Amino acid sequence: MTKKIFLFLVIAIYSFINAQSITFVSEKTGKPLPKVSVFGKDGSILAFSDIDGKIDKQLLKPDQEKFQLVYDNVSVATLSYSEFDKDIIKINDRIKDIEAVVIKNDKPAKYILIKGNFNAYVTVNDRLNAYADGIVTYVFDNKTRKLKSTNVEQYRIFRLQTATNDTKNTSSYDYVSSLELPKLKHVGNPEEYKNASNTIKELKGDVKDQIEVAHTMAKGEEIGFLGFRFYDFRKVFSMSFEKGSGKTLRDFLEYNELIFMKLKHKSEPEYNQLALYNNFYTTEFSFSNDNDVKKVRFSKSSSNYQSKYWQDASFPNMQPVFSSFFKGDLKEEPNEH
Repeated sequence: MTKKIFLFLVIAIYSFINAQSITFVSEKTGKPLPKVSVFGKDGSILAFSDIDGKIDKQLLKPDQEKFQLVYDNVSVATLSYSEFDKDIIKINDRIKDIEAVVIKNDKPAKYILIKGNFNAYVTVNDRLNAYADGIVTYVFDNKTRKLKSTNVEQYRIFRLQTATNDTKNTSSYDYVSSLELPKLKHVGNPEEYKNASNTIKELKGDVKDQIEVAHTMAKGEEIGFLGFRFYDFRKVFSMSFEKGSGKTLRDFLEYNELIFMKLKHKSEPEYNQLALYNNFYTTEFSFSNDNDVKKVRFSKSSSNYQSKYWQDASFPNMQPVFSSFFKGDLKEEPNEH
């Protein structure tokens, strides 16, 4: 009898947990879709699917009414709250063709250059605070596969006009200085991510293979620093490579990073949820004996570009998505070029 009760409880708990999650899958392949953002009607990013395509259903509230799904930097669907009353939601994930990586200077040399497009944004309590995008080249040592330098070529910076410089009000503070270029430190040596503090999952897809690495620290433990309080620091990032490849730099396609933390000033009663999103998409791979790559200073107080690179159909331009919610409040910093 005891054994039967135990088995019943296990099944009941599993059913309860499963009922609290929703899985996004490809309409064409039926496979899970990681990195699907769920926007509320006010522009809040309420959920972001993990490598299994899952989100927590409890993050979605009826008062948001309409939810916009964004996948691969493109809005793919708008759903009502009632349409989330299912375990699996199918998404048309082929809004645009997957761009092939251009191979240049194929003869092995001292350095490997990986050029591509990036976007980065910061949210506070799920709402956008600052946004950046541009073109960047990473230089790796061909022998050790270690990252040598990160070189931004051109970029744009956007910030909310309603953000303030009041450090004691962390819910409305301007976090534009937190915008960062994606960190590809160990992409050339993925095995270096394997340690006791990281949880690693892999997903083999029809087009690409993905590795997700999750790291958690200060969970439930408050840390004080210069009058601020932090806790529940979580970092989740994923790397995508050519399907069935050896996961070398030549196979590298995409990097996505998401950092969460709870933050407040000591004078504030409540914590605020801070999230940083950093994404990179490879467009060009080449060898070179010269690591002196064209670059500009990545200043957060200005934009710096020579061409309208964001108009390229393959560019991961999230600015139109954010502007559809924040209208004229999302302003670009002056172009320094």
